[in-house]
Amino acid sequence: MLIIFLQNSYSVKTHAKKKGDGLKKRRRIPGKILIGLTGLLGAALSGSIPAEGRREMEAEASRFFLEEASRTFLAGMTYQEVDEIPAGTWIAGQAMQMIPVGMYVDSRFSVSTQVEDAQTYQMILAQQENDENAVDQEGNLIGENKTAEAAAPGAQAIDTSMEKLSDYEYLLGNFYTVDSSTMADSQLINAENLLGKDLKIDQNAEGPKVLIYHTHSQETFADSVPGDVNTSIVGIGAYLAELLNNTYQIETLHHQGVYDLIDGKLDRSMAYQLAEPEITKILQENPSIQVVIDLHRDGVAEGTHLVTDIDGKATAQIMFFNGLSRSRANGEISYLPNPYIEENLAFSLQMQIAAAEKYPGFTRHIYLRAYRYNMHLAPRALLVEAGAQTNTVEEMRNAMEILADTLDCVLTE
Repeated sequence: MLIIFLQNSYSVKTHAKKKGDGLKKRRRIPGKILIGLTGLLGAALSGSIPAEGRREMEAEASRFFLEEASRTFLAGMTYQEVDEIPAGTWIAGQAMQMIPVGMYVDSRFSVSTQVEDAQTYQMILAQQENDENAVDQEGNLIGENKTAEAAAPGAQAIDTSMEKLSDYEYLLGNFYTVDSSTMADSQLINAENLLGKDLKIDQNAEGPKVLIYHTHSQETFADSVPGDVNTSIVGIGAYLAELLNNTYQIETLHHQGVYDLIDGKLDRSMAYQLAEPEITKILQENPSIQVVIDLHRDGVAEGTHLVTDIDGKATAQIMFFNGLSRSRANGEISYLPNPYIEENLAFSLQMQIAAAEKYPGFTRHIYLRAYRYNMHLAPRALLVEAGAQTNTVEEMRNAMEILADTLDCVLTE
């Protein structure tokens, strides 16, 4: 016989000794004492009592303990072996009838995890929104400032030989800025691997090859005219699309959807989330699109002017931006998966090298952050921070001419 006790103390019902007293009393016997008595009984029975008498006492003791155990608070947790029902099946059934602890634990754990995941996901998305831009529309700093001094490689020519680029420290120091929250390593940032990827587009496919859009459509410049979309980042995107379509014959679609206005007020807290389904729909409707460019302008301190001279023209500097979906503290961010991280990195590095060779000083260091920024939507996804709020519209248009030529170098030549 098997007896299972799940309490610290047990209730035992006894009959009064006095004749005519039909009242029944209950006593609390500590579980440890009861188990101890069981052990003593077993020891006694193994002594000098004849075998026949010992069997009777064992049988009587078994009946006693089984009966009393069945009257405890968890009476269902007593079991006497029988041939018809396996022990495990019987115990599980009795336990679930008494207190469905398994279902309780499962439901509690599931609900708790879902709530925690939702909260964590929203926190990560909010951090993603805030991290991409250093200042708000009014120029107020809202996060770590990406200054020109920290990010720009300078106007001098940089050695782009594979011998140099194969040195991880050289590559990182001359071409990247890694945010302190972000995890990058030599396996991920590998020049030979990234520069070896073929990013040429298929020009024979019918339909647009490039999509340009703006997660932050309300970004403006030093001399932007209020209410004039042509002097905002959207107007700059329209000019880039015009150059690609007319000068380089790369069919380009410019999407002017607005994702950073809520109820008519500037609100970037959900811009990436709002943009994702719309951009996904455009890509589904236009399977010929092979390149996706999210064009921004950066936010810097008011005293910083991101400008260089190219062919005698004041030209805003640009910065390629990659989200790695992994942080230094927690590693891979499972909430923001991106199967195209390697391809995204290849695109930005090939653009960076092409610009460094042809237009020294045009690009700032590639900026690496921990989150995703909708770069999972296509292998050739590029997030461009062109100039900042301190640049003029003319400097931005000049920058688009250089950016268009660099895109042509990487995608078609």
